[in-house]
Amino acid sequence: MSPNLRIALRFLTAKKRSMMLSLSCIVLGVGLFIVTQATTTGFEGFFVKTILGTDGAMRIQDKIQETLRSVESAGETGSPFATDQNNGVRLIEGIDNPGLLAETLSTFRNISGVSQVVHGGVTIRSSFKSELVQAYGIYLDAHLKVSDLGNQIVEGSLADFRDSSDGALVGREMADRMQLDVGDSFQLETPSQARRFKVSGIYETGLSDVDRVRVYISMSQARSLLKKTTGASYIQVNLYNKDRAREDAAHLQDVLGYHAAAWQDRERVWLDVFRALRVSTMITVSVFTLIAALAMFSTLMMLVLEKTKDIAILRSMGYSREDISRIFLWQAAIVLVIGTLVGCALGASATYGVSQVPLRIRGIFSTDRFIVSWSIWHYVTAVGAALVAVMASSLIPARRAARLEPGDIVRGTAQ
Repeated sequence: MSPNLRIALRFLTAKKRSMMLSLSCIVLGVGLFIVTQATTTGFEGFFVKTILGTDGAMRIQDKIQETLRSVESAGETGSPFATDQNNGVRLIEGIDNPGLLAETLSTFRNISGVSQVVHGGVTIRSSFKSELVQAYGIYLDAHLKVSDLGNQIVEGSLADFRDSSDGALVGREMADRMQLDVGDSFQLETPSQARRFKVSGIYETGLSDVDRVRVYISMSQARSLLKKTTGASYIQVNLYNKDRAREDAAHLQDVLGYHAAAWQDRERVWLDVFRALRVSTMITVSVFTLIAALAMFSTLMMLVLEKTKDIAILRSMGYSREDISRIFLWQAAIVLVIGTLVGCALGASATYGVSQVPLRIRGIFSTDRFIVSWSIWHYVTAVGAALVAVMASSLIPARRAARLEPGDIVRGTAQ
């Protein structure tokens, strides 16, 4: 052990209560920072997983058609000529040749799955009541590659849906409102016709806007019911790297001539809400780290005033100004190391404890407990914030102690 560290430990024991206050604030600051970031990022990550598992990473829909206008003008010679000017774009609803487009999309490197979807408004009628819903026609095997529909089934089975031409998958909220169970029949009606279907399965995504209105039926049944014998409403796309959705959407839109929407743009409002929540909790719990920094500053300043004679003795023994400064910085470092280690342990324990707390949420996702995210960056950020705050607050007392001269201390004129 170096002499500077040994002296720092001796000085540290002289202010046990003050140092314990700083230590406690560091522990609480680091621990609460970790657990709050784990919960906020956990819920955000689970929300992203839910929307990706329901509507995919990207949606291709609506053909882009440039709108042009001809402006007739005369040149210097008086002969007229036509100038085409780009006047924006017009979106033509639907996809004309979805099979060819889906085959083309499958050749792109980052695309892991493609599913054609046909949808339209219908009326669902059971023996209990009737409501307006949306019928979605899908090819099941293709749709399972771009969604988590297989894991969202809570009652019934996908096998029955696949094998039954009149099978249907209904959301949990819709089934409860219509009082439908697996095996029950219901009717889907359009202005021109009505068809009966059987509940093959009940799914639950946790997204109210989906579970309340979306009925999945086979593609052939949807085309017949909605009288859309060709084309598709949109193509749902899944990606290997979800973070590249915006870049890929822009590229595909330029290449294919269809409007492509990335999940980040589709869910921008909710993502902004989660981001604001994460920042606000970060600011709130950082108050403990600020208190720790202020307590450390106050404690070290008091030590400098109380240990002036000791500092004079050390300087007369040959200790340099840098040595005196290091002694006080060592004190802050010791408290910081102990505080961050205990704080990280507290944060990990609290995160695990919170993850076991029951919490039923339905609306933007479906969960029955707290969702947490385990990330090393939560710990790195918490320790980094504590390091900057505590060590910065220790520099002024350390520098003041280093500037003390033995002669001034003896004469009582030390500043």
